[in-house]
Amino acid sequence: CWAVACVCVGTDDAAALARMQRTADAGGIELIVAALQAHPQVAAVQDNGCWALANVCFGSDAAARARRQRAVTAGATVAVAGAMQAHPGDAAVQRHGQRLRDLLA
Repeated sequence: CWAVACVCVGTDDAAALARMQRTADAGGIELIVAALQAHPQVAAVQDNGCWALANVCFGSDAAARARRQRAVTAGATVAVAGAMQAHPGDAAVQRHGQRLRDLLA
């Protein structure tokens, strides 16, 4: 998850958007959600997973909206809620989780 978060970090420039889309096209969204679901008590997985999903789902174009819908369909909304509930004292999980929740709302 950490590697995906790093690869997909960026603003709305064309290169960053292309990396986000390639990640989604390769099944990255579903893999990250699966990691969140498989390791709910591992704060590092929850932090990096929420960060990675938020980065992949970032953007304002139609493709970004489709990536966000794909994340919701994959179970990201439930996964991020679980991450934040399981790790209430972890500032990074809370920060990245809230960013993801805001994007998916």
